[in-house]
Amino acid sequence: MTDLTRYCFASLNLLNFASPPFSFYQLHEHYNETQWQSKTQFITGLIEHINPTFIVFQEVFSIDALKNLCGDLGLSYFATVDAPKADAVFSNVLFNPVVAIASKVPFGQVSAFEPCPELLEYLNNQHQFRFNRTPIKCTIELAGFGLITCYAVHFKSQRVHSMAHMLGDSQQDDPLLTLLHKTVGTMQSQISRSLEASIIYYDALKTQREQNCATLVMGDFNDNLCSPALSFMTRSFPPQVNIHERFDSVGLFDSFTFADNTHQFEQKPASHYYQGQGNVLDYILASQQFNPNSSNPLIKSLTYHNFDAHLDPKRDEEDIRYSDHAAIAIEIKV
Repeated sequence: MTDLTRYCFASLNLLNFASPPFSFYQLHEHYNETQWQSKTQFITGLIEHINPTFIVFQEVFSIDALKNLCGDLGLSYFATVDAPKADAVFSNVLFNPVVAIASKVPFGQVSAFEPCPELLEYLNNQHQFRFNRTPIKCTIELAGFGLITCYAVHFKSQRVHSMAHMLGDSQQDDPLLTLLHKTVGTMQSQISRSLEASIIYYDALKTQREQNCATLVMGDFNDNLCSPALSFMTRSFPPQVNIHERFDSVGLFDSFTFADNTHQFEQKPASHYYQGQGNVLDYILASQQFNPNSSNPLIKSLTYHNFDAHLDPKRDEEDIRYSDHAAIAIEIKV
């Protein structure tokens, strides 16, 4: 019997990965040495447990620290395409964390994802658009499977930008401001997140058709995939499209739906908790090549993992020594 080869793909939001003496967002928000040691030990242990072939990270402030940590774990290939910004006055205070990728196999191409100009024009956003966090687009090639185009993403958060400046001297407890934040502000956040997702989605499907390659879109989506802002990402072609030509090779699917172990879960496990409520915010979307049940499968099996032992649904405040997200992973065998 031929031994099967295992590959694993994972995503982890690190929650403010900023090594001392750096602070995140505010001067008083930082780790002491004990907290940082706990943080790095937690991440190291979790990655060792997952044993990923390829992993994407979100909320990275200290790039070199993460690169060294990954290198020690055999993830020798590491990349970012952007850098955090430092405060103009307090240079140790950092803003705008970035996404990162690490791998045990070499990258083919790695680049900051660039939106298609024609698509931006079509969406009427050709001049002012920019991602809240620049995605990474890369390729890797795996023996026995082939070429994969990977997108590492961290979509716009559900946090609402204040509209106080638009109402003159309005205070934060102004009832009108509160109402506008819950309506217009929330809608703006959804539109921004949906726009980012649609640009990635377009490029993923276009690349699939042009290069006939497998695809993974991985990261913190900051919303449920069934939400109006994101539900289009896994929409199937209407039946009439397949009358003359099959489109099985184009499209994205929640990898959880392909998994051999879905029967072990009553429902897809939460990857984040807010006020005791579980939400699925982190995803690995995959192309048809990752479906072990297709008519001519490339893989023998796919197993979905949700590493959430560090999460406590009853805890109201973040514990910066860990992460406020579960790590998620898919394990395939070829």
